[in-house]
Amino acid sequence: MSKVIRVRYEKGVLKPLEPVKLREGEEVRIRIEENIRERLKGIIGILGESSEEELERYLEEAWQS
Repeated sequence: MSKVIRVRYEKGVLKPLEPVKLREGEEVRIRIEENIRERLKGIIGILGESSEEELERYLEEAWQS
C-alpha cells in the first residue's frame, strides 16, 4: 500500500504531521521531493525580466502537462 504524508524534519528526525498506521519497528521507504515552486521563486529576476505572476502561470502549465 502506498500513501503520501507530510513530515517535518526536526533535530535529525522526520516527524509525521498526521497519524500513520505502522507497527513498532516496521520499516518503510520514503522519497524526498523538493518544493520546486519555492526554489524557483528564489531566482526570480536572475534570468531576466519576469514577475511572480509569470512564474506562477508557468508552473501551473508545467503541472498540467
